[in-house]
Amino acid sequence: MIIFDLACPHDHRFEGWFQSREDFDGQLARGLTACPQCGSRAIRRVPSAVHLARPAPLPPTALPPAQPEESLAGDKRAGARAAYRQLTELAEVLLANCEDVGTHFAEEARRIHYLEARRRSIRGQASAEEYESLCEEGIEVLRLPRLKRGDLH
Repeated sequence: MIIFDLACPHDHRFEGWFQSREDFDGQLARGLTACPQCGSRAIRRVPSAVHLARPAPLPPTALPPAQPEESLAGDKRAGARAAYRQLTELAEVLLANCEDVGTHFAEEARRIHYLEARRRSIRGQASAEEYESLCEEGIEVLRLPRLKRGDLH
């Protein structure tokens, strides 16, 4: 089961639960997915927070038995692969659902914040000074490495 954060053209946000990404794509193509508030069938995926599950800490008296070094290394590799898959999925969602405004990021973020432009998710480049200035103005921004489709392996 996979959960996607979705939105309609009126920016009504809601969750959709699907068996797989292909199931979501198929339902969307057949017009089976609709906004619960307005009924619009023009649905898009929107970025959501990444959740990396961590096992619950063990009580101090119940320490696991010692594992050989090879087993620990295998566990770490499996965890790293799972984290990589989740980060790759996040990058795909951002690339698919954010408009690339290039070097005009700071200018466009301000226009959206001050309601001079249509509200939407954007991505682009900003200098360190532009980033600090946006933060000081109370504009919510998130710094990430530059994402390009060719970088996803």
